Amino acid sequence: MFTGLITDIGTLRGVDHRGDLHARIATRYDMATVEIGASIACDGVCLTVTAKGDDWFEVDISAETVSKTTLGAWAEGKRVNLERALRVGDELGGHIVSGHVDGVAEIVATRDEGESTRFTFRAPEALVRFIAPKGSVALNGTSLTVNEVDGVEFGVNIIPHTKQMTTWGEAKAGDRVNLEIDTLARYVARLQDWPG
Repeated sequence: MFTGLITDIGTLRGVDHRGDLHARIATRYDMATVEIGASIACDGVCLTVTAKGDDWFEVDISAETVSKTTLGAWAEGKRVNLERALRVGDELGGHIVSGHVDGVAEIVATRDEGESTRFTFRAPEALVRFIAPKGSVALNGTSLTVNEVDGVEFGVNIIPHTKQMTTWGEAKAGDRVNLEIDTLARYVARLQDWPG
């Protein structure tokens, strides 16, 4: 489990597309405190650490994960949002995020609003019913509050602090991002659909 509060920006040092996707990610994390087998959310995708060094870790990414996320477009030099897994007793400042991406959204527009930036996204049609005004979504691993929903489009505001501490300061119209709907919305919808 994660909170959607990004704690580092990693940089891809290497990407290998043989069989599964393999990536090496440079980080500022103290890797002495990260075990092999630990989970780290990378642009919102929960991945398992398979190898590590003083300032890097490696992950293996299955074809299924590549097909449901933006990770298939990863290339050396790309910067990615990172979050280590939640530990018992940690502050839950964002919302409960599983790291299981539901689909890919596209940034269709950005505009400055004061010091913040308003982003408009187009969501996959099958996921729109799970996105509600003032509800939560995780986009590239970042916990964000939905401002409005209009058909398949929805908007969020990103404050200067978030742009500085994540890769959102680099985002632009046309970019594709990993979308995870709110866990609560998923279960409410499931209960509504239950035949009993």
